[in-house]
Amino acid sequence: MPALRAVVVMDYQNVHLTGAKLFAPRQPLHEFLVHPMHYANQLIRVRNSKQRADGREAALTRVLVYRGLPSATHDPDAYAWNMANKSSWERSEQVNVTHRPLKYEYEWTADGRRATDVHGREIVKGKREKGIDVLCALAVVREAAAADVDLVVLASQDTDLEPALDEACRLGHAKIETASWFSPGNYGASREIRMLSGLRLWNTRLGIEAFMRTIDRTTY
Repeated sequence: MPALRAVVVMDYQNVHLTGAKLFAPRQPLHEFLVHPMHYANQLIRVRNSKQRADGREAALTRVLVYRGLPSATHDPDAYAWNMANKSSWERSEQVNVTHRPLKYEYEWTADGRRATDVHGREIVKGKREKGIDVLCALAVVREAAAADVDLVVLASQDTDLEPALDEACRLGHAKIETASWFSPGNYGASREIRMLSGLRLWNTRLGIEAFMRTIDRTTY
């Protein structure tokens, strides 16, 4: 029986932050950067090891990564670091990284203008990802309908993506699964996303051993 042609759709920030907070909570985040190819390989390895004798194994075909991109103006070092990550990760032909600019929040003056510091630079008071969940949802549905895909695995624990699972399953073409970090006894941080319909999907739980094998050891 041929292996399922698998695509991993990766909500990068969710995978990175959830894993680091669960398995390395007191360590600098940048020291536990998740390498998408390492992650996908661990995911497929663990997933295949858990299949029943009559279950079909999966073979990884591509990894679609969605990640927020800092501003080159406001965060030039973080921007350069993110672009270096992308360049390194995409050396593997199976990995594709899609960036979406972070949403910045600014301080405002009383007369409705953006406040600036003594150097004339706009004062940023916060930043966040915006639209990454939409890109991930679209990718899950698109890949689920692709003729060359048998299995789509959504790597995220963001419940905002649950409707995408229902829509992808309604297409009736590719098999839909999820993946989550899991630590016994810490079920709050180890929650998995599920279909709104209540139907259960296969979820691959990845523990600390798999997490440590996903770390990007490159010096950027």
